[in-house]
This record gives sequence, structure tokens and C-alpha cells, in this order.
Amino acid sequence: MTLGLFRAITKPLPHPVLLCGADGRVLAANPAAGRCDGRLRPGASVFDLRPDDTPWLRQQLAVWLRSGSPVPGALVIEDADGRVRRFRCHGARATWWDGPQPVLQLHLVEAGMSDQFVVLSQQVEALNREVAFRRATEVDRARLLTAEQAARAQLQDLYDLTAALAGAITLAEVSRVVSEVAPAALGATAAELYLHSARLVPPLQPEDNGLPAAAGSWTDLDRPSPSDGSLPGEAADAVPLALSLAADGVQLGMLIVYGSHGSTAPEHVTAVAQQIAQALRRAGLHEHEHRVAERLQLSLLPQLPHLPGLETATCYAPGSDLLSVGGDWYDVYDVDADHIGLSIGDVAGHGLHEATVMAQITAALRNIVPRCGTDPAAVLDELNTFLGRYHPNRMATACYLVFDRRTQALTYASAGHPPPLLIHADGTSAYLNHATSPPLGPVRNVRYRQADTTVTEDDTLLLYTDGLIERRREDLAIGMERLTACARTTSGLTIAELCDRFLHHQPEAAFPDDRALLAVRFLPLA
Repeated sequence: MTLGLFRAITKPLPHPVLLCGADGRVLAANPAAGRCDGRLRPGASVFDLRPDDTPWLRQQLAVWLRSGSPVPGALVIEDADGRVRRFRCHGARATWWDGPQPVLQLHLVEAGMSDQFVVLSQQVEALNREVAFRRATEVDRARLLTAEQAARAQLQDLYDLTAALAGAITLAEVSRVVSEVAPAALGATAAELYLHSARLVPPLQPEDNGLPAAAGSWTDLDRPSPSDGSLPGEAADAVPLALSLAADGVQLGMLIVYGSHGSTAPEHVTAVAQQIAQALRRAGLHEHEHRVAERLQLSLLPQLPHLPGLETATCYAPGSDLLSVGGDWYDVYDVDADHIGLSIGDVAGHGLHEATVMAQITAALRNIVPRCGTDPAAVLDELNTFLGRYHPNRMATACYLVFDRRTQALTYASAGHPPPLLIHADGTSAYLNHATSPPLGPVRNVRYRQADTTVTEDDTLLLYTDGLIERRREDLAIGMERLTACARTTSGLTIAELCDRFLHHQPEAAFPDDRALLAVRFLPLA
């Protein structure tokens, strides 16, 4: 209770009520006290009311301060006229007071009014009961408010963890959520994952590495560190709490919780561990399916021939958001003694059907190129006819180029595909964008344009699919500018190093689509 509440409770009472410190200083007084004697006001001292009784009054105050229940007593006041007034009173320590020093509550009634003294005693008891009730109510309210705030905070932490785990797709993302978000939900300072990689991501072949690349900061129980073969939980002082992680009947590993203060209910901790286990299981299945799709995609891409006058390198990476195989392809063709054909393309969409269409297109190109491979426009025209006839609802982009060994001429045609990038030995580059036409499939009877340029020894041609330059909510021109900037850093690189440089030219970026690259370096003929 506060001084304001004390004043509100005692204001209507007809008898004086004082709140005094151990030094006799009046901290608060009701209006009746002021009407009784003007000196009974905050800031005054009860010892000034009759100085010759100060030792006795100090002793009486000490008795009242030691009592939690009202104790009868007396108080003598000498007013300004020298008249002595005697008061019977009840005094007790104010148990509701929160200040650093104890105070007493004093109720006065002038002597000779015995009937009022009885009433006063009853009022004192009633007031003490009300004060005690209000004090208990305030304590209960504060306790309930603190408990409600703690429960609300815990619920918010659990909601944050649930939302973060629901948005975590990969093992790296789940690991990050566990280290950054889970400790708050567990009432701990830190949390770590110890997992069985082979159970999370079953290997496709016995020689496969079960630990996914860039899978996050967690310890692999299937590959113990050679410097420390001990498992978590052996040092009880270092590991306060170890929780088993299991989902769908598979034991995935353990969640190690550090700095837990023990106030979190065991049921809550178990529920959090189950959520993390389910998220890990989903992420492991995602990683496994991603690997299967990548392995299938790579199996559909051709093995390139080794041809005089050319040095080639290829790179492929599946999209970070995709599990299905895609329709990206590249190929190199030995057209005749003087000509080499190059192609790259992408069937719109992702899935087994798109991969099947891609495989049929690459097979069709290997049939078309021997017949008209020196004429890029004719190659695309026949490929457009093939796609419209056998897959009328499909669309693809493609670029076909033919290199003449004798003249060093490079002739090309493009059907809606990103332009190839010709990189010179000094790192300068230029896009081959003078022969653009609509994509394959939607439009029949297209007259495909073609253009040519001349290459020199040690020039490098980069063919790529749009996944290399495409970003969400970003213009493709920005991605193409990044490629020319990257080209300036490739001087002196081998063809394989150059291809890898372009594949990873944005290591922190999320690539929504597949990336297929074919790099070709033009060499002098022996």
C-alpha cells in the first residue's frame, strides 16, 4: 500500500490517524488529526507535542514498533494555550509499509470519550483487516502478473521457434535456428546439435560422404573427431542437459542444452526437442531428395568429346529451392573436319517430364546437327519443329553456335536464351547478342536470325542458363553486368578454374533455378 492509499482510507475517519517513523517524524496524517491539533501534520515530530515526556514517549513508540497488532497506549499533548489534553490510542507497526525504515500507525481518541474509544478499537481492527487484505491482494496480483508475463514470454519464444523451424528447409538453416532461437525457448544460454549424418541423409552409394556440404555448425556423431572421441554427456559438469532427438522412429542424435536454469517445465523442454527433431527429419529428407535430383540431372547431361582446337569445362548446380530435376542441357558436336557445334538450353519448368523433354531435345539435336550443323538458324528451325510436333505445350530456350577451325569464325543463333559471353585473354568481354529470336515451342514458322564474329586464340566462350544470372525481384541486366565484372577477374585462369569462378561468383546468394555452364577455350591447331 502507498501513502496515497493510506490517505484515501483514513480521510473519512472522525478520529486522528498518524503515520510516524521511529524518530517520531510524522509521515502522513488524516484531516481529523489536523482539526484536533494543527501541529499533527506531515513533517512535524510527536516529541515536540510535550518535550518533557520525550523519554517515556520514545519507549512507547518502541513498544508499538515491535508489535504487528494494535497495542493500547496513551499520548499527552500540551496545546498552544498550555492546556493539557490526554489521548488514548492504539499503535502498531505498519506491516504494509515498503520503505527502508519501519513506521508505526497511530490512532488517537481524546480521553473521557470511553464509548468512542471502544468504537475506535473496532475501527482500528477493521482498518487493520482491510489493510492486510489489500496488501495480500496486491501481493497476489503482482505474483499473478509476474507469472502471466513469464508465461506470455515463454509462449512468444516458443512461437518464434516454431515459426523459424517451419521456415527452415535445409540442415544449415535448422542448425542456425537451434543455435540462435532455441535457447530462449528452452530457458537456456546455448544449444548444440550432435547428429548422425548417415541417418539424416542416407548415402546414395556406399562411398558417398554422409555429411552434407555446408550443413551448418553441428557435430557429426558418425564421424567423431580424432582429437576427442568422447561423446557429449560423458562430462556431466560440461553438459547440463542432453535431450534425445528422434522422429519417425529414427534416432537422429542429441540436443545439448547449456545454462538451463531449471525453471522450464520438463514437458515444455520435451516438446521443443520434438519440434527440433521433426525439423531435422524434414531437412534431412529434403537434402536426400535434393541429392537424388542432382544425381539424376547429372546422369542426363552428356559426356563431352575431346576435339582438337578446343578446351572445354562444364559445371552444374541445382537450384537451392528446388528438389525436382530440371531441363538444362549443354553439348558439343563434331560436325565435320572443319566445324564444331555447341549448344546450351533450358526447358521451362522442373520435374521428370521436363527432364524427359530435355533428354529428347538433346537426342534430336544429335540427329539434326550432322545434317545442318553448319547453319545455326536451320538447326533451331528444325528443333522448333520437333518441339511443336511432339511436345506442343512445352517451351524451351536454346542457343546453337558453330565454330569454323579454318577461319576462326563463330556463327550463332539464339531462341530466347541469355546471350553467350565471349571473354578475351585480358579479361575484357562482350555478349553475343546480335541474333535473338523467340523461344522454341510457342511460335511456329519462326525465321531464326543468326550472326557471326571472329575469335582469337585463348578467347573463352561462356555458355550458361538463366539460373546463373536470375535473382528474385531483380532485372536480368544486373546479373549480366555481374558476369562481365567477374570476367575481368579470370585472366590467367585455366578453363576449369574459370568455369568454377563463374559458378560461384556469388557465394552467399540463393539461386532459385539450376545453373548449367559450358566454357570453351579456343586453342591453336597443332
